[in-house]
Amino acid sequence: MDSDSTALIREVERETLTLRQVETEIRKVIVGQDYLIDRLLVGLLTRAHLLIEGVPGLAKTLSVKTLARTLHLDFQRIQFTPDLLPADLIGTMIFDRQKNEFLPHKGPIFSHIVLTDEINRAPAKVQSALLECMEERQVTLGDVTYSLEDPFLVLATQNPIEQEGTYPLAEAQVDRFMMKLKLTYPSRAEEEEILGRMLVEAPIDVDAVLDRQRLLELRQAADQVYLDAKMRRYILDLVTATRDPRAAGFDDFAELIAFGASPRATLFLARAVKGLALVRGRGYVIPEDVKEIAPDILRHRIVATYEAEAEEITTDDLVARLLDRVEVP
Repeated sequence: MDSDSTALIREVERETLTLRQVETEIRKVIVGQDYLIDRLLVGLLTRAHLLIEGVPGLAKTLSVKTLARTLHLDFQRIQFTPDLLPADLIGTMIFDRQKNEFLPHKGPIFSHIVLTDEINRAPAKVQSALLECMEERQVTLGDVTYSLEDPFLVLATQNPIEQEGTYPLAEAQVDRFMMKLKLTYPSRAEEEEILGRMLVEAPIDVDAVLDRQRLLELRQAADQVYLDAKMRRYILDLVTATRDPRAAGFDDFAELIAFGASPRATLFLARAVKGLALVRGRGYVIPEDVKEIAPDILRHRIVATYEAEAEEITTDDLVARLLDRVEVP
């Protein structure tokens, strides 16, 4: 790297001080959950929608609400239920008798950060109302299209163990999320701290330390993180191996992967590793960044074959095997 790149890396590394402030405020409320907090910060930096999956009681909703409290941004929580309608999400047109015309009544989706809680409890027609919002960052009411103000993030939660009264997300819907996060139980030490901190309910003050302009500056810094040509080839090798394993020299994977990841996964992975590098305090991407965040990008974009399911091989298993076998630069 030349001197300009070195100066840029130093500038990017200084930006991490603000991220540490945000993390400090979140940790006033959240114990542990390093993985979730890191990914929430990456999502903020990379304009990413996140799907957070975990059993009840793992602080999914609390983490998102706490993140929103650290930001000087509009926040809306939408509880998805089977009787929810698209209009409850995006809004509708209401007739104004005085003006003798229909006027838009905007829904809660018109916000900076939107928490869609238990997203798989709403039917497909409600889920599909999010497609235009998440991909094109706009909403159409009647014959008028309204742009959603930047930043706009959808942070969705879902419970993976309860199937009754739920509606599985369509592949097109899931693909709109940059990352699908899988949360696990806290360690015994973390749970002991949770017990000590939360046994008596008391309000915890969280300071808003990041405004809209500062967030946009941080995003520009993430965009400037150095991604070497070798790292780009590594990302391409990894993603294209999911589509055509035989061409990559992995004949045994051909019987396990029905459909691989699309070019959207390549773009998302490249953005995510740059965001993760900034969160880690670096102005450049290393192979470990790719290995760390690739499962979150790819697990919901690979469709396993019936043979893989019969052998109880999950998409997480497939991604792990690919990461072991694709040559690292």
